[in-house]
Amino acid sequence: MSAEAEPYASDEEVLEIVRRFEACEFPPDDFNHHPHLVVALCYVLRGPEPEALARMREGILKFLAHHRIDPASVYHETLTVFWIRRVGSFVERAGRGRALAALANELVKSCADSRVVFDYYSKELVASEEARRRLVEPDLRALDF
Repeated sequence: MSAEAEPYASDEEVLEIVRRFEACEFPPDDFNHHPHLVVALCYVLRGPEPEALARMREGILKFLAHHRIDPASVYHETLTVFWIRRVGSFVERAGRGRALAALANELVKSCADSRVVFDYYSKELVASEEARRRLVEPDLRALDF
């Protein structure tokens, strides 16, 4: 039985994900859940949650504009806040003093299933225009992180 290779072998590889995101170099289909997590991790490590959230929101909106994608069709404020908070909670549990690549690899494993949001929010609420535009509180169970 062979061990699966870690996605990130070095801190530099992790930082390259952030650089490519900020430079809008990812094709839109390639900027999926895992790169989102890695960027969120780096932003959470750089500053307090409100700053990380603002940086993530601005970065996503810039990325969408660069690729001529209507933000109203894809940007989702509730999901952005959910994942920044989830990543922030991960960092508090895992510790900030570890190598960035080790944290990124652990985060990607522990948060690999993007559907965990549906443990907290109904699909109907997530699909609502209100949840896209602004943060709405979960309707299934309170956030426990």
